[in-house]
Amino acid sequence: MGTGNGREKWATKIGLILAMAGNAIGLGNFLRFPVQAAENGGGAFMIPYLIALIFIGIPLMWVEWAMGRYGGSVLGHGTTPGIFYEMTGRKRWAKILGAIGLWIPMVVSIYYIYVESWTLGYAIKFAIGMVPKVKASAGSSQAEYLKPFKEFLNTYLGVNGNFFKPTFAYAVFLLTFAINYYILFRGVVRGIEAFAKKAMPLLYIMAVILLVRVFLLKTPNGDAVQGLGFLWTPDFEALKKPDVWIAAAGQVFFTLSLGFSAIVAYASYIDRDDDIVLSGLTTTSLNEFAEVILGGSIAIPAAVAFFGVAGTVSIAKSGAFNLGFVSLPAIFVNTPGGMFFGFLWFFLLFFAGLTSSIAITQPFITFLQDDFGFSRKKAVTFTMLLIFVVVQFVIFIPGVLDEMDFWAGTIGLVVFALIEIVIFFWIFGADRAWEEMNRGGVFGIPRFFYYITKYITPVFLGILLAVWGIQYIPKFIANFKWQVLLARGIMTALFALFAYMALKSNSKGEVHK
Repeated sequence: MGTGNGREKWATKIGLILAMAGNAIGLGNFLRFPVQAAENGGGAFMIPYLIALIFIGIPLMWVEWAMGRYGGSVLGHGTTPGIFYEMTGRKRWAKILGAIGLWIPMVVSIYYIYVESWTLGYAIKFAIGMVPKVKASAGSSQAEYLKPFKEFLNTYLGVNGNFFKPTFAYAVFLLTFAINYYILFRGVVRGIEAFAKKAMPLLYIMAVILLVRVFLLKTPNGDAVQGLGFLWTPDFEALKKPDVWIAAAGQVFFTLSLGFSAIVAYASYIDRDDDIVLSGLTTTSLNEFAEVILGGSIAIPAAVAFFGVAGTVSIAKSGAFNLGFVSLPAIFVNTPGGMFFGFLWFFLLFFAGLTSSIAITQPFITFLQDDFGFSRKKAVTFTMLLIFVVVQFVIFIPGVLDEMDFWAGTIGLVVFALIEIVIFFWIFGADRAWEEMNRGGVFGIPRFFYYITKYITPVFLGILLAVWGIQYIPKFIANFKWQVLLARGIMTALFALFAYMALKSNSKGEVHK
């Protein structure tokens, strides 16, 4: 795809698309989406979901593709500190705002790699048969049925007080960390692109196999088809609830990996005139197929087949982790070939997590290469060492993960996306931004998206941010437990570091002496 200005480039179009799709397809597609849909009106949830996709998801996706391509091919910057600096007429405050685009993916990658390691650990446990083999009896209640698997999860994570000893879970985390390091160390083409070309087709194959198996499930409590009916039967009364609309908009953010800066970094490795209109829509379509068709047809239908609708709703409301790590293992153990399908489920989640974790780790690596002249090996090693040190707090101190996820993985995404829109469409200029989005496109973006992106998307983001702020921020601010204060201190220190580094780099990617 060309040599451009000397920066590394994607070798093939299919490699780029699969890597971008891998960035979007993560744990949220198979764990978070079915829970959100089940809790928020079933099929009716798809109405605000599709509206949010059109008014937030697709416009922001094109914006991030355009900013990344412009930054990498014109400015020599693949991350937001340098891109914001140039787009605002070289205002130094823009570098500080751009540092948020380093802080968010770094904080999220710190705990995401750890959660990702759970999926690999469970896959290994199923592969070697080291999971509870408790068969359901006719008189067992749902709580009794799930209790061994809840205890199994607590033991795995060290909730029962065994975490500070050398554990299988920590060993698997080290393995997961090493796999991420190896892929990133090999570079954009030989590492990320080569992995995406193998991992993404395999991910879809595993998902289809699981989908077929789930649809064959039938128990006295129901079957998977009933589960699918429950998930997709619209409860239009839910559309009157603001929370449903907020949940749908939030899911679009998570599913397309918007606000993480990963799209910006990935797009910076394409040439000036490479198409981003069709490429962006293609990656979005691959993600939506994985989420809506595959993700919506595995976990919830399987749970309904075993626990009925009421039981499934109870499980869904107890959290995505309970659905994926408690109820699904219990179901697999009680089905023919369950060990194999349990392994396949968690290996699918591992691949989905891995394609996302390498994507959200890439922005800081790109920043070190572009703005500080680090070699690829040095940039990856520095980034992964930083992650390794900070993740120990996430692993060993309860509450740190939740605090990081709220500020960086929830509120931070919306704040940063709003900043991106304002800088690109209002400061850089709407007409210039629109021209950049359409440059090299196989076809032009429909004109109404110009007005959506300039006016409706920022208003939508502002409303989303305001509602989340009113609902959740006071509760989080009022939490003064020492673990929470520690998490805030760590996040503040990381942002201070990134802001300082952003200010030290100049527009040519050199370091101020």
